[in-house]
Amino acid sequence: MRLALGDLVAPEHTAIVTQECQGAVVGPNAGLAALADEARREALPNIGRLLPAARDAGVRVVHCLVQRRADGFGSNHNAKLFALGRSDVSIEPGSPGAGLLPEFGPEPSDILLTRLHGLGPMGGTDLDAVLRNLGVTTIVAVGVSLNVAIPNLVMDAVNAAYRVVLPRDAVAGIPAEYGSAMIDNTLSLLATVTTTDDLLRAWK
Repeated sequence: MRLALGDLVAPEHTAIVTQECQGAVVGPNAGLAALADEARREALPNIGRLLPAARDAGVRVVHCLVQRRADGFGSNHNAKLFALGRSDVSIEPGSPGAGLLPEFGPEPSDILLTRLHGLGPMGGTDLDAVLRNLGVTTIVAVGVSLNVAIPNLVMDAVNAAYRVVLPRDAVAGIPAEYGSAMIDNTLSLLATVTTTDDLLRAWK
């Protein structure tokens, strides 16, 4: 049964999950400048609109961040992806690169989750258990990237029986055309694709 958007993202069972909205990934000195530039073009401003509206409506806000110890212990080294980006950008715990972008909070009601490993925020982390303890059945996924982590989150969430909503103007990948193709040809089969404005109307 297909639910109307307002029912699908009703605050009592919905969380907005931000993926790697942190300094080293999408901040001014990000490790991969092209991705950060693309995220700042549209996705980050729209996430900045969504988060206050979500909080005001009673939607839970969960921020998922990646960190890496200085010695690299516990982090992946088994794919080319983990070696990309600037080597001088730190995501050590406590560093600016490991922290949430200040414009996104965190607010006292937000939950911050960190991981040392993996390609997405759900596999082998606390995210699933935390969402279930909050009574969440719908995830609104925002952040980066449409190349890897957002598809990973959507697929893990669907496999774990969540409904997923994807505001296409609050996620980013590179090149932009690839991100759009990923949404249109893959993620649209798994998630309800919508826009920031549609979610804002639903949460009014």
